[in-house]
Amino acid sequence: MANVHDIAAYILGKRSPITAMKLQKLVYYSQAWSLVWDEAPLFEEPIEAWANGPVVRDLYEIHRGVFKVHQWPAGNANNLTQSEKDTVDQVLNYYGNMSSQDLSNRTHQEDPWREARKGLQPDQRGDRVISLASMAEYYSSLP
Repeated sequence: MANVHDIAAYILGKRSPITAMKLQKLVYYSQAWSLVWDEAPLFEEPIEAWANGPVVRDLYEIHRGVFKVHQWPAGNANNLTQSEKDTVDQVLNYYGNMSSQDLSNRTHQEDPWREARKGLQPDQRGDRVISLASMAEYYSSLP
């Protein structure tokens, strides 16, 4: 199984440079759709429900303070299987042309992030994990 850094490296190999926020959202959607289409997670690292949307802290620790990300030397895109690449490619085809803000806004309207943020104020910091089960349930219900 690839890790989140491998997924980030693969995304940046296809779409670079992109904002750190957009990278986070594309990684999130890659995980979500892998749960639906492949019935398995792409990576094990947790996704947290931050005020600006879903964030993988392991990625954030590397891109903190960076607006645009050009490459991801912490990962290896070659660690993805062909099926994993196909999943990420489909996500990039659908979400890849959306802006960082559009992707963030979209996640704020979707149940997995909203459920993990219950009880928190809109701008309040939080590190609650978005469960894989909530992601699989929500995204599998979409047409």
